[in-house]
Amino acid sequence: MPRALALPPDCHQLLVRPWIDPVIDQLGHDPRSPYVERFWLSVLGPSVTWFLRYVVERLDTSPDGFDLDLATCAVSLGLGSSIQSRAAAFPRTVVRSCQFHAARLLNGATLEVRRKLPPLNAAQAGRLPEPLRGEHARWVGAPDDGPPADPAALVDQARRLALSLVELGEGPARVEEQLGHWRFPAVMAREATVWAFERRGTSILAAVEAS
Repeated sequence: MPRALALPPDCHQLLVRPWIDPVIDQLGHDPRSPYVERFWLSVLGPSVTWFLRYVVERLDTSPDGFDLDLATCAVSLGLGSSIQSRAAAFPRTVVRSCQFHAARLLNGATLEVRRKLPPLNAAQAGRLPEPLRGEHARWVGAPDDGPPADPAALVDQARRLALSLVELGEGPARVEEQLGHWRFPAVMAREATVWAFERRGTSILAAVEAS
């Protein structure tokens, strides 16, 4: 997991803005949704989940951004009032949200937060408790009786999901693996992966060599 920037030790306030991502904003799940409660909670942990809910609630009324008082937010979430130490609960919560690409800290003063979380990737879903793994496969539209009947719609869905995975930093093998986990046919998963990397301006061969 990539290391996130730490909050500056003298930071008492952050400018919070939405992290604009057209693909995930369309395909993702609101932090207050049942999907996040059911599946992301065990990945992120309760403090990060509640932090994202808190911030997204504020973005509903201030869509262009707002100033977040860190001490007030920490107390509101039950994380104590300490914000000066990196070991304190609230700074660790902010850093963890960045480590999972739910937020990103810019220059130590601005925090961009996703208003939607993507579907779990294959590795994350694979670490869910056994009963939840099957439920997750059904939830993301991968029923045991096969994919949707409309081929054009299926290709479009595969491409959009592949693009979202590429934008999250996944390499070609992981993108294909994830699409396979979501029960897309192997040929379709491969085509969608190639399409997604080309859409981002990277050849599939270059992406393979870099991964």
